[in-house]
Amino acid sequence: MTTSAANPAPARKPAAQRIVVGIADMKISSGPGIEILTYALGSCLGLAIYDPVSKVGGMLHAMLPSSQVAPDKAAANPAMFVDTGVPELFKACYRAGAAKQRLIVAAAGCARLSDPTTSDVFQIGRRNMVMLRKLLWKNGVLLSVHDTEGNDSRTMILSLDAGTVQIGIRGKQKLL
Repeated sequence: MTTSAANPAPARKPAAQRIVVGIADMKISSGPGIEILTYALGSCLGLAIYDPVSKVGGMLHAMLPSSQVAPDKAAANPAMFVDTGVPELFKACYRAGAAKQRLIVAAAGCARLSDPTTSDVFQIGRRNMVMLRKLLWKNGVLLSVHDTEGNDSRTMILSLDAGTVQIGIRGKQKLL
């Protein structure tokens, strides 16, 4: 392909800066060209929040519903648990300029990854979602969208440019 002054090359959109959230981790950011993502949301809860005015967003990848099973671990890493990680995510986004009344809240994960023919004794995924709903209800926050439960692991991507959440399941992508 040749270009000239009369026929300039098309402008390429710069690649997004990707911020990866690990397991039992939380990240927040703001600014153009940023995506926050997490992989391997099985029974874990992935929670993305975004303020479309301030363009502040954050994501949590929490493993277990209640910090009561290991208060010392929760003190060292609140993102490990839904009941301690969710409040920390909201507080961090508020400190960065997000406003509660403008937040878009998306959840993913909370799957049952055990063999469907056997009993899911611990029901971690279900309990993670129950804990999230309790916390949101107590704090007057609505869950905008979710892709939870089922038997599949997910990837979750929050675009701070578009304010969208994309879910990847078995190589297929969809917008929430």
